[in-house]
Amino acid sequence: MFFKSKVYRKSFLKSLLFVLPGVALTVIFVIYPVINTFWLSLNKWNGIGGAPVTWVGLENYIKTLTSAKFWNSMLNALYFTIGGFVVLMPIAFGLALLVTSKMRGTKFFKAAYLMPVMLGTTAVGLMWTFLLNADYGVLAQFLKFIGKPEWIINWLATPTVNIWCVVLVNEWMYAGYNMLIFAAGIVAIPDEVHDAALLDGCTGLKKIIHITVPLCKNMFMVFSVLCITGCLKAFDIVWAMTNGGPMDSSATPAILLYTQGFQYKLMGRSGAISIILLVLGLVLSILLNKVIFKQEDM
Repeated sequence: MFFKSKVYRKSFLKSLLFVLPGVALTVIFVIYPVINTFWLSLNKWNGIGGAPVTWVGLENYIKTLTSAKFWNSMLNALYFTIGGFVVLMPIAFGLALLVTSKMRGTKFFKAAYLMPVMLGTTAVGLMWTFLLNADYGVLAQFLKFIGKPEWIINWLATPTVNIWCVVLVNEWMYAGYNMLIFAAGIVAIPDEVHDAALLDGCTGLKKIIHITVPLCKNMFMVFSVLCITGCLKAFDIVWAMTNGGPMDSSATPAILLYTQGFQYKLMGRSGAISIILLVLGLVLSILLNKVIFKQEDM
């Protein structure tokens, strides 16, 4: 039945040839590494070639889930998520409204807002590390200038304060990138919708709330998925600014994954953290798509 038609069979084989490269790349670079990491998470290995690999079952998962360091890193990931939705999303959406408006100078604004993400994470991290330095940083010098030297603390070495400093720097850096996501949704709204809203007297803030936001629902969904998965795997900006310290107080799950595997040589523990993050990211993404952003029945 399926291959009864010779023409259909030939067409199917041609289509398969086009699909195979993509499938092969997915299997080699996605599926196989995930399976290999899951197998590694069930073993004990120090990461040195030729060293014995010892089966330990779920021991790595149990030790990870009962570790105070792991839950502290998850709390830091939650801080990133809160910052993403409370700070980054409104700013990015506001910037998108600005650059898609008909006001003059929007080309300059587009370039200016994208500049932080073009600088590179390491450059941004080092720049803000110097700006926040408690001895010679710009913020410390400003507080001295206004007569408030008692407000100066070592922002990047104080627990909780340091992770929020990194979170805010992260939002500053990625505001322009996420602006593009919302701008793509805004410019896709047909002009007829704007004209109809204008005729009905729906302008200004009312138009944004009742027209722009609902029609950018898919863009908010894209932002949400990227934000949650990005917060779970946040590494580079934290490593550049604090190295996860002091004493892992600003460590994220990705930094804990790195230190467990490559500093403490606990590759099985590192693999367990990887699988936990993978499952958590998939579950949260599915919940966002199926529950919060459930598509309306046609």
